[in-house]
Formats: sequence, C-alpha cells, structure tokens
Amino acid sequence: MKMNNIPNVKLGIIAVSRDCFPITLSASRRDAIASAYNAAAFGEDLYNCPVTVENEKDALKAVADVKAAGCNALVVFLGNFGPETPETLICQKFDGPTMYIAAAEGDGDLINGRGDAFCGMLNCSYNLGMRHLQAYIPEYPVGTAADCAAMIRDFLPIARAIIGVKGLKVITFG
Repeated sequence: MKMNNIPNVKLGIIAVSRDCFPITLSASRRDAIASAYNAAAFGEDLYNCPVTVENEKDALKAVADVKAAGCNALVVFLGNFGPETPETLICQKFDGPTMYIAAAEGDGDLINGRGDAFCGMLNCSYNLGMRHLQAYIPEYPVGTAADCAAMIRDFLPIARAIIGVKGLKVITFG
C-alpha cells in the first residue's frame, strides 16, 4: 500500500474592486485569469468565486463562498486599485495560504487603458504589513491573464508546502 502524504491544493480566486471603478472590470479580468489557468491544464481547476469584493460585507461573503467550495488556498486578484481593508480582511478571515496579484495596466479596457492595479498592490502590501498578515506576493505581481495564470501555477508548490506544514504532526521519543 502506497502512502500519499502530499497535500491536495484546491485553489480559489477572489477579485476585489474599488467602488470608484466599474465592478465588471475586476470580474471580467478575474474570469479571464480563471479561463487562462484552467485552459493551460496546470492540474486542478481554479475555483472562480462569483463574489467580487468592494466592501467588508462582500469580503466575508466571498470567504464563505470559497470555504464552501472546499478551497484551502486562495488568490486575491486586484482587477483595479482595490479596497485596502476588505482585501486584507480576506487574508485575515481565510485559514490557508493566500496570494495577491494584480491586473497589468494598459490592457485597453478602461479609460486610456488604465486600471491602477499596480498602485493598488503597493497599498495592499503596506496594509498587509500594518495588520501583521502573512501573504505571498510574487516578485512582480502584475500581469495579463496569462501572466497571472503562470504566477498562480508558481504559487501551487508554496501553498502545498504551507498546507503540509500546518498539518504536520511531529512525534518524538527520548
């Protein structure tokens, strides 16, 4: 009998959106990432949370949704600037490894192609630090749907290791 001690990772993605931007921008960008990730056949499908977060109530609803879907690792996607408190509340309320990424500007789907997601990532990382929350942020966390799908693929072994260590039982004698 072969023992399997490698944890399974079920990834979910939640999009956040600052309320001064169209919420559909973040939702459509999130959908494009989920499609790119799932089409690339990286393994298990990425669960695409239908709740786009603009406020604290949305954050709690989104976390409940991904937990109900069985997700044990999470990607928080800034489709535009992103609301700092709700986006960090997601990390605080989700009990599992969390990654933050953002949409690249200049993709042509907002006024003059701007989405302000890079600036939002700077604010997000600052606010995660202020709240003493642990999250994974890639070295360059902004990109197109294909770029973000590749970043998520790179997050899989990190998430697997964190989940494995959390469930580790150490037994000693002596």
